Amino acid sequence: MRKEVSDARRIIGAMPVAPHRPAAIANKIFQGSRAVKLGLLTRESLRSRAWQRLFRDIYADARLERTHKLMCLAVQTFLLPEGAVISGRSAAHLFGVPYVGADDPVEVLAPRKLGPINGVRIHIARIDAADRVVRGRWTLATPLRICWDLACWLDVIEAVVFVDALAGRGLVDHARLVDYAHRRRGARGHARFLKVVELMDAGAESPPETRLRVRLVFAGLPRFVAQYQVIRDGSFVARVDLALPELKIAVEYDGRWHASASQLERDRHRLNRLLGA
Repeated sequence: MRKEVSDARRIIGAMPVAPHRPAAIANKIFQGSRAVKLGLLTRESLRSRAWQRLFRDIYADARLERTHKLMCLAVQTFLLPEGAVISGRSAAHLFGVPYVGADDPVEVLAPRKLGPINGVRIHIARIDAADRVVRGRWTLATPLRICWDLACWLDVIEAVVFVDALAGRGLVDHARLVDYAHRRRGARGHARFLKVVELMDAGAESPPETRLRVRLVFAGLPRFVAQYQVIRDGSFVARVDLALPELKIAVEYDGRWHASASQLERDRHRLNRLLGA
C-alpha cells in the first residue's frame, strides 16, 4: 500500500503543472514589469511557458498566435510614441498585404529619434497630418505615404512588390501616386519614388511575378503587360502572367505547384492552346 501511494505521488509530481494565467492578462499583451508590480505574476512565473516574450518587457499569452499583426499591436500599444505611426511593410500588411512574417521587424515612422528597440525598425522623418490615418485600433501612415516610405526604405524591386499589392487592393492608383509625387517635389527620395511609380502595375498577382517583370525592364526589354488575356476569334484562350502583345510574346513564372502530374497535364493543354493562337 505504501509503495502504491509513493508511486502515485511520484507520478503526480512528474505531471506538468498547468500554467497559471490571471484573468486580467489572459489572452492579452501586457507589460511584464507592470504585471509583477501589480502582483499578478512573479519574475519567475513570467518566464513560464504560459507567456511569450515579444519585445523587451512586453509579453503575451502563449496561446496567442505569434504573427506580424500581433507584433504590430504590441508596438502600437506599448512602444509607439506620440506623433509616430506604423508605416512601410508593416502598415501595408495591416492594410491587407500578406507578404510580411512574424519575424520581420515592425516598421515605424517617427518625427524624432527613438530607440533602438530590438525587433522594431525606426525611421525618422516629418509626418504631416495628411499622411496619418486612424484605422480602427491602428495609427498608420496613409497608403500614399506608405508607398513613399517603401520607395525610400527598400530597393526599387521590393518597393514595387508592395506598391503593386496596395494598388491591386484599390488602396492607391497611378494617378494618385503621381499627384502625391508632385506635392512632395524636392523632398529626399522623390526620384526613387517616381521610379517605383513608373514600374508599378496593379494587375500583378504575386511577388515573384513583380520581381520578374521589373528585372526584365531593367534588362532593357520593353514594358510587359501583367495578367494579359489572350483572345482569338473573340474567344478566351488563356491568361498569361506577362505579355508583349504586339510581339505575341508571353512570359510566365511557374511555382512548385506546377510539379504535380495533373497540373503538368493542364499546363500542357494550355500551352498548346497558346501556341495554336
